[in-house]
Amino acid sequence: MLAAGAVLAPTVLTASTASASSDAVTTVTPVANPVTTPVATPTAATSATTKQTSWSKRHKVGLKAVAAARKQIGKPYRYGGSGPSSFDCSGLVQYVYRKAGVRLPRTADAQHQHIKRHVKFSDLATGDLVYFYGDGHTGIVSKVKGKKIYMIHAAHSGTRIKQVLLNSYYRAHFNGATRPY
Repeated sequence: MLAAGAVLAPTVLTASTASASSDAVTTVTPVANPVTTPVATPTAATSATTKQTSWSKRHKVGLKAVAAARKQIGKPYRYGGSGPSSFDCSGLVQYVYRKAGVRLPRTADAQHQHIKRHVKFSDLATGDLVYFYGDGHTGIVSKVKGKKIYMIHAAHSGTRIKQVLLNSYYRAHFNGATRPY
């Protein structure tokens, strides 16, 4: 009896040909005990597990970028700065993702356009990049705690890199988010 999902392998035949004249004779003999080969069929559980594993592996990249961003907190903002001693907003994002093994363009606009995986505000996760209207500002989501979402960013001249809550001001100026991992 076959197990559910098992598939019979084709019967293996051996052939020998004897020819003494133009009347060739071919003898075909089946091989005893054909082998069954089980075939894995993906199930909903398998697909969900694969998606979860894929998400977990990808999300680790985002977590590495956030860990690198945390190490930059307190460093000064400098327009055009791309580290390691000072940064502007997109320079910080580029730097921390490079530390996590992901190459990104230099400017916030180019980063926003380059990254194909766009995310709704309600679906933000640690490591996502957030963009804002106005001067093309960007930051990296550093923590999601219920409805409270935090980012690490280099704000503007005269400030230092810090972690801030995405308050009503940032939400009102929200221009999209991407997931570079």
